[in-house]
Amino acid sequence: MTKARQALLARLTGSLPVHGSIVGVATDERTVVITYGDGPSPDGTPGVLDALADAGATATFFVLVGRARKHPELLERIVAGGHELALHGDDHVRLTDFSEEAAYRRTLAAKQELEQLSGQPIEWFRPPYGAQSIETWQAVKRAGLQTVLWTATAWDVKDVGEHERVAHAVRHCHQGSILLAHDGFAGPADGVDDGPEPEVDRGALAAELLSGFAREGLVGRSLGEALRAGKAVRRARFTE
Repeated sequence: MTKARQALLARLTGSLPVHGSIVGVATDERTVVITYGDGPSPDGTPGVLDALADAGATATFFVLVGRARKHPELLERIVAGGHELALHGDDHVRLTDFSEEAAYRRTLAAKQELEQLSGQPIEWFRPPYGAQSIETWQAVKRAGLQTVLWTATAWDVKDVGEHERVAHAVRHCHQGSILLAHDGFAGPADGVDDGPEPEVDRGALAAELLSGFAREGLVGRSLGEALRAGKAVRRARFTE
């Protein structure tokens, strides 16, 4: 890392209330922020939406625009269910593979297209794999978006059992945490090859996760909804 970048990182980490990525919500309410990524997918999204509706929960869906083009009806279902749309990218390629200017252009274009497809304003962005540099973080900010990371994951990209997934998520989430889960699985059509998709019934897993949180007295909420009664917790997290 160059001295200039080190100096910029020092400035960012020295002013976390303004800079950095959202990693949680400081709130007095017993809520956990539920987020889904890598969709929409006809194989996973409908079951997830059904589980959320049954639990009276809401979530934020970080969508891939390439998939949204193919399944606009799923965007309509997400919005109609009272959930929140956010951007995960045009595809699932790491934003850190691009220069700051290229990252800015592709992120802005994806944001604008998602807004046109959905008729919804898009405020949040999650970088694929959570990978971001100082430059890509600045590019995302220039595009009018705020970066959102996570506190814990549902382990639904791992080849483990459902019980392990639920136990891991519930154990690592607390009031105001952000849970990373997936309603799809990124593959070659999304510009990446992360191997075969693990066997997981995403709707059933969503139901079990929400039941597990309910046993802890936690209700699932979208990020925007959670922030109505709380304040964003930010950290400067960068991956070279």
